[in-house]
Amino acid sequence: MGTCIICGTSVDGRICELHEEDAAFVFRGTQPSELTPNRYYRGTVDGYAEFGVFVDIGDHVTGLLHKSELDQRLDSLGWEPGDSVFVQVKGVRDNGNIDLGWSIRQDESSFRGTLIDDPEADAEYLAEEDEAGNAHRGATDGSSPPATTEQATNDDSDTPEPDGANAGSVPDTGETETTDTGEAAARAGAVAAQAEDHSTQAERVDDQSDGAGAETTAADTADSEASATESSTADESAGQTTIDTLDDRVGDAVRIEGEVVTARQTAGPTVFELRDETGTVDCAAFEEAGVRAYPDVGEGDVVRLEGEVERRRGELQVETEGLALLEDEDRDAVTERMDEAMLQRARPDEVEPLAADPAVKSALDGLRDAATAVRRAVLEGRPVIVRHSATADGYLAGVALERATLPLVREHNTGSDAEYHYFDRRPLEGSVYDMDDATGDVTGMLSNRARHDEQFPLFVFLAAGGTAESQDALDLLGVYGARRVLVDEQTVDTDIAATVDVLATPEEGETTATALAATLAAHVDGDASEELRHLPAVSFWEGAPVSYADLAGEAGHDPEETTRMREAVALEAYYQSYEDKRELVADLLYGDSADLVEHVSDQYRERMSAEVETAETNIGTREVGGETVLVLDTDDYTHRYEFPPDRLLLDELYRRHRDEATALFGIGTDEAFVRGDVDVRTLVERAKEDVPEAGLDARGAREGRIEFLAGEREAAETALLDALAETL
Repeated sequence: MGTCIICGTSVDGRICELHEEDAAFVFRGTQPSELTPNRYYRGTVDGYAEFGVFVDIGDHVTGLLHKSELDQRLDSLGWEPGDSVFVQVKGVRDNGNIDLGWSIRQDESSFRGTLIDDPEADAEYLAEEDEAGNAHRGATDGSSPPATTEQATNDDSDTPEPDGANAGSVPDTGETETTDTGEAAARAGAVAAQAEDHSTQAERVDDQSDGAGAETTAADTADSEASATESSTADESAGQTTIDTLDDRVGDAVRIEGEVVTARQTAGPTVFELRDETGTVDCAAFEEAGVRAYPDVGEGDVVRLEGEVERRRGELQVETEGLALLEDEDRDAVTERMDEAMLQRARPDEVEPLAADPAVKSALDGLRDAATAVRRAVLEGRPVIVRHSATADGYLAGVALERATLPLVREHNTGSDAEYHYFDRRPLEGSVYDMDDATGDVTGMLSNRARHDEQFPLFVFLAAGGTAESQDALDLLGVYGARRVLVDEQTVDTDIAATVDVLATPEEGETTATALAATLAAHVDGDASEELRHLPAVSFWEGAPVSYADLAGEAGHDPEETTRMREAVALEAYYQSYEDKRELVADLLYGDSADLVEHVSDQYRERMSAEVETAETNIGTREVGGETVLVLDTDDYTHRYEFPPDRLLLDELYRRHRDEATALFGIGTDEAFVRGDVDVRTLVERAKEDVPEAGLDARGAREGRIEFLAGEREAAETALLDALAETL
């Protein structure tokens, strides 16, 4: 029995249950299950993601502090990797994931005491007791435990001093005990970079070539020629290998050639993410705690690296023993080999359309190229960002690609957050990708590169960005070298076709963006085809082709069900239109509950019916050039900012009344919509001749949307209706 360090109550340990949250704990365990929920622990910032911060609490133990737990915006947090912070352990999941909570106390003096939580010793004790050496192990600064006595006391052995650039080495520790805080921190940082089993350090040193390698100073790592010499004299057992074989090489010395994807500095080692033609792996190189190893090597460099394969936090890592920068012919040879192998690996087998569709069939070559680009991005560890319109067809197309890409992301990225980090759908208000959208994308990718060394993403545009109005925005992405893939069911403007890197569009026939995206997705991952079969039928507002209806039927969805799904997705696409709503949309399209789809679909029908009834009561008729045109004032006779939006309402009105009218014209404060067989750009150019001062602009030609100056509404309406008479 002991006494609580705060209230003096007799307890089995050093803190009573009442005051556990008043103390800060330093964790000495190696398993998440050894943590005690609700306690506050000292940790170290490991890195950021879009949804939170990863914090190392102990050796091999990392938790996520989700942004929803913060009392401020994530981007204003101000923490840097390696910073010491305090977090609360809210819980540990069955799969080992740790949920962390925010601590308003970010200074040790704000707590009423600090305790070492040592599961191996089955004890809790004061930090000063640990410093006094009371038979307890571990460091006092919250980092990984120091080297064991066996590792630290090798004065009497013939073992040579470990290589200072070796991520698995520690500085010379001839003394059995040290009290210098800086030296202790450096030694702790070194050990933090080594493998899970700290007790095997002596064995690892014995494995050095001939057991008598020469000492390597920290200065050696700054010189590439010395690095090359170091590589050439490394362990003779190291052989050229590829990253995809490392899982079977744990504990072995290996040699890898590849490109440095990122280089990040931690509180301990420098971590290089290395990519070859088969995959990527983190390689830790240690000079001294927090000091950049191999400072001349950075992102984009091609290198030859030698080291030992280990597992750290359950993931493969190579502890670097030597690294040489490759140049000229050596670099070109590796680059060409990687590019060719990556292209062959990413190139999918030819896949037939899911169903008979001449339009999709005519776009197969482009779809295969687009699938190659997506697959290559995943293999390279490059994020994929999908841009699509916030419509039912747009969401369905995005989901089709999502269902095929996520399994590949999970396969090639072991992080628990990989499917959210490496694939993102970002809906657009319309089909135009404008400068506002591009500025947001560029700002995000530059921030991720600066803060997390993230590669620039691959952008995939599904039925969006295909008109001249998107030219400036697409050019902005191109300035930064971001690759752009465009898949479109309609004809793409000539300049746009020349701008994007990959284009897939039909050469004949009509179809939907979803039908194209489903075939693209089948190329990305053939195993996903079963999940895609019903999506094309859902995307057609009227008369889905028999081939797609039959395909949906084979998947267990009759026409009433596909109609319900389409209506439900259309409703949810309107609300929070800039969000992907990944899980909700997946439930609507793949969930087991028919009640959910029916519930949302009923809301769609009720709201659409009420709005249509109001509009039909107030719709007008104009005779234009011998043709009947329906005219609706959308300002006066629709509910603004409520479902359905004008474009969706006018679509429904036109479907109901096209037998009695050639076109439908809706006009509001500063925009108009045209439905019918009308070339909107030609219409606008003709109307401009009559009212050049109205600022007419076919800004959303795909949606039949026209913009004009609010002060010229009356003149714009007259000119547009007159122009209709000439273009119908």
